[in-house]
Amino acid sequence: MATAFIHHPGCMLHDMGSHHPESPDRLTAVEDYLLATGLMQHLVSEIAPKALREQLLRVHDESYIASIESASPQGGIVHLDPDTAMNPHSLAAALHAAGAVVRATDMVVGGEAENAFCNVRPPGHHACRRRAMGFCFFNNVAVGAAHALEAHGLERIAIVDFDVHHGNGTEDIFEGDRRVMMVSTFQHPFYPYSGMEGRSELMVNIPLAAYSGGAEFRKAVEAFWLPALHEFAPQMLFVSAGFDAHRDDDMASLGLVESDYAWVTRQIMEVADHHANGRIVSTLEGGYNLPALARSVNAHVRQLCGI
Repeated sequence: MATAFIHHPGCMLHDMGSHHPESPDRLTAVEDYLLATGLMQHLVSEIAPKALREQLLRVHDESYIASIESASPQGGIVHLDPDTAMNPHSLAAALHAAGAVVRATDMVVGGEAENAFCNVRPPGHHACRRRAMGFCFFNNVAVGAAHALEAHGLERIAIVDFDVHHGNGTEDIFEGDRRVMMVSTFQHPFYPYSGMEGRSELMVNIPLAAYSGGAEFRKAVEAFWLPALHEFAPQMLFVSAGFDAHRDDDMASLGLVESDYAWVTRQIMEVADHHANGRIVSTLEGGYNLPALARSVNAHVRQLCGI
């Protein structure tokens, strides 16, 4: 079985303004680089459907979904907060981004692919049950994880988040759900200024100080993530794959490089091979320096492919 590459052209149409870092060019940079390196030929390309309302309702309130729908403009740009805005195509893009993780989940659980990477936007891990924030509308990784639990009957899901920002929305949705473990690293103190108060045996949030590099990141993974994941023995792993902790990304102040992303992907795969029949679904979160993003996704997906 191959690695699935889930995408949708509509995700390119979501645009929050010419100077916004979460731009359509992010997806183009990734796809162009995977084509240029020859990696794309090893992937199974799949067009993402839109997430269904019942799939969104597993992680978001009905009133919240309705508020996003009603905010969708007929023209121009409407801001939900200073960082998060919608144009006329944003709602469809957000539905396709969430639907990508659902489709990836179905493919991996159903044996159509060994694992999957979703090259979609808008990102999702800041989207809370009742709130959009941090460039995010629907929590894509949470929608996929909930689909694995409810539609496929899995009992233990792990979510791995190595974005430079804490995945506060994912924590908000799953905190207290004994079926879900979340392990994360993030720069602290830093937006969204969370991740410390919710730490538990199932919310393994490991803060990294500004200017930490690969050595500190790898130590956190080995000392905290891996023991927790092996004890939890997840039946499937989801990855919030943010690449904005790269040293070339001026969104933040961590110092990871491509080899760190390749290394952590191998660690995740070893856990999945041991406990989850290799089942991994990864979805793009942050990463705003386009060359660094493209190289980092390539390193991540190349490991998923085993080449």
